Amino acid sequence: MVEVEGQAEALAQVEAPARQGSSALGQADVQPVVPAQIQVRAEVEPLAQAQAEADTEALGPAQDNGQEANSGGEPTSASSLSMEGHSIPDTVASSSELDSSGASVNEPEARGSPAELRASAPRERRDSGVGASLTRPCRKLRWHSFQNSHRPSLNSESLEINRQFAGQIHLLHKGSLLRLTAFMEKYTVPHKPGWVWSVPKFMKRNKSPDYRGQHVFGVPPLVHVQRTGQPLPQSIQQAMRYLRSQCLDQVGIFRKSGVKSRIQNLRQMNEMSPDNVCYEGQSAYDVADLLKQYFRDLPEPIFTSKLTTTFLQIYQLLPKDQWLAAAQAATLLLPDENREVLQTLLYFLSDIASAEENQMTAGNLAVCLAPSIFHLNASKKDNPSPRIRSKRSLVGRPGPRDLSENMAATQGLSHMISDCKKLFQVPQDMVLQLCGSYSAAELSPPGPALAELRRAQAAGVSLSLYMEESIQELLHDAAERFKGWMSMPGPQHTELACRKAPDGHPLRVWKVSTEVAAPPAVVLHRVLRERALWDEDLLRAQVLEALMPGVELYHYVTDSMAPHPCRDFVVLRMWRSDLPRGGCLLVSQSLDPEQPVPESGVRAMMLTSQYLMEPCGLGRSRLTHICRADLRGRSPDWYNKVFGHLCAMEVAKIRDSFPTLQAAGPETKL
Repeated sequence: MVEVEGQAEALAQVEAPARQGSSALGQADVQPVVPAQIQVRAEVEPLAQAQAEADTEALGPAQDNGQEANSGGEPTSASSLSMEGHSIPDTVASSSELDSSGASVNEPEARGSPAELRASAPRERRDSGVGASLTRPCRKLRWHSFQNSHRPSLNSESLEINRQFAGQIHLLHKGSLLRLTAFMEKYTVPHKPGWVWSVPKFMKRNKSPDYRGQHVFGVPPLVHVQRTGQPLPQSIQQAMRYLRSQCLDQVGIFRKSGVKSRIQNLRQMNEMSPDNVCYEGQSAYDVADLLKQYFRDLPEPIFTSKLTTTFLQIYQLLPKDQWLAAAQAATLLLPDENREVLQTLLYFLSDIASAEENQMTAGNLAVCLAPSIFHLNASKKDNPSPRIRSKRSLVGRPGPRDLSENMAATQGLSHMISDCKKLFQVPQDMVLQLCGSYSAAELSPPGPALAELRRAQAAGVSLSLYMEESIQELLHDAAERFKGWMSMPGPQHTELACRKAPDGHPLRVWKVSTEVAAPPAVVLHRVLRERALWDEDLLRAQVLEALMPGVELYHYVTDSMAPHPCRDFVVLRMWRSDLPRGGCLLVSQSLDPEQPVPESGVRAMMLTSQYLMEPCGLGRSRLTHICRADLRGRSPDWYNKVFGHLCAMEVAKIRDSFPTLQAAGPETKL
């Protein structure tokens, strides 16, 4: 408790370095005055960046001593971590995960013969916490070689689906539906039962399934992304990485069967430890069969029950020169989480097919995997999907429709593996057709650029006035106890609510609240300077410039499920710690920097982010987070179903980063 109070008192020094840097507003970077202990660590960190994971043991005591210099003994003060040039905990977190080439040291994958590659368990990263060192494992998979190998070219990256704004994807949905309808009307055989295509309808289910107790198998991507932020379970991603890094030379992979008992053991390992399964020493054929079982056991095909028949009919009815255009349109109609899983799977299979040693071409892989991915020949008892299957003949042989669908599924999957890069791009002619409306749907930062703010400051206008509207809006909502918000059940013991934005944009504003076992000043410091302690997706972060006391330009990068690109944020943020009763707040939103900041992936748009810390007695706080953002590559429907859960998980992780304080002493009977 003494350490927590010490942190609260030390927070008063958070703005001290900012006052030192306020005279250098014209400079792009403000050089920090690094304390002695932090300086030792800063000198050692480039060593970790200069070498790959295989050489980490050779770093010797120098790196260990650098880490221990700020991890034990005396508690680290808040002011010593409030650097204007870099946010020390965030920078340490990034340098401990990435080497100089941008590859992750958590990732054992290396270049060379697959037979020579060896996997290792993910490393834990150590961050300096309140009072004493906190050790938090990096739970999510870092797989940067997979991301880098499938990075789009400069000519095509603007057409990638994952770079489009939510409003643009909404327009693409409409254009894709029109295009797909035109294809089907042109090539559908008229007056032939079973071959007439119609617009997919929403299928109503009487009761939503309960997935409590299930972690990996049989859980749809939507539930996974609501639980973890990623649509594929970590253990399934680890299985893919194991096969890609060590098993590319295994002849007949995905064709040869594994051993049933060993596969069952792997399934149990996945369910018991879905975040970390070690596949070292496992048979490649067992792991490959495990992957097939995962996709076969999904409640519905990854193409969804509504669109699976559409995908099959594309490859049954349309000529080959129209396959790509029709498949692109159908892919754009998929739910975002399903499309991301499909993209990861197809990119992974294209890497398998590109290795000649395993003798598995795209066509061979399609023959082996199409029944599992499309859920072909699955009975209603074995598969709860509402998609209606045709009946087999009495002798057990497949009927003509079964044979036609099997051939279409094989041809379709082979085509999608071969053309996986083009499949997830927006057709350029569709963008031209949408023309002005598509350009109008592109978001820009909600406020003026930094250059305009500097001109206003030169004219005597304070920079703090730029964020004052957001601050007053937050305080007004808090004074009225957030009236007008629509509440709903929140995950992980949080209170979740949303409301429509007054600007008419389809993205909602989300609010999450919970109690935290720390005073407001300490919670503010945790959110402001110790993001690495609660954001497990964080790759790197830094303060680009301190504009004035309590106002700074901040840049951070968060990871995504491979091979999807990272999300990159450049925000202006302002904080206050002088609210009544000791409350604090932090507001931020995206803006255009004066000097271009190199993008690390996709530049996301933070429309508004507000944190309010209110005291609620006994050294505790009530933390409220209000957020509205466009992460790019997702539709408004995804934000309605998923984004609120992601905000709730973020607040829960901030809460859980503080130890729960318990009263000491023996219990007494009253």
